[in-house]
Amino acid sequence: MTTRHEAATITVSVIEAWPDALAAQTLTLPDGARVRDALAMAGRSEFGDGRVGRWGRHVALDALLRDGDRVELYRPLVADPKSARKRRAEAQGYRWQGRTRRALRERSRS
Repeated sequence: MTTRHEAATITVSVIEAWPDALAAQTLTLPDGARVRDALAMAGRSEFGDGRVGRWGRHVALDALLRDGDRVELYRPLVADPKSARKRRAEAQGYRWQGRTRRALRERSRS
């Protein structure tokens, strides 16, 4: 229980996962802190463009944090997943049939 002179605090984690590294920080913030405050305290203000989430879900920078939350920093996509899948299928010998998304395997004539 907090007294009048003690401010309530929450503990949150800030997680960054990159292909070659993982960084985690545990922060103590005042109650009522927002995602933006956690990023500023973690020294990651460059993520102000909204590539952040809480427990795997995208959230706004003004979202309130609760005790025990995990703030995740997301890296940008290197390739469009839909285009990459289509390129892989074509490389394996499939061709796309218009807008129906049916793939037909091209048969080699021997």
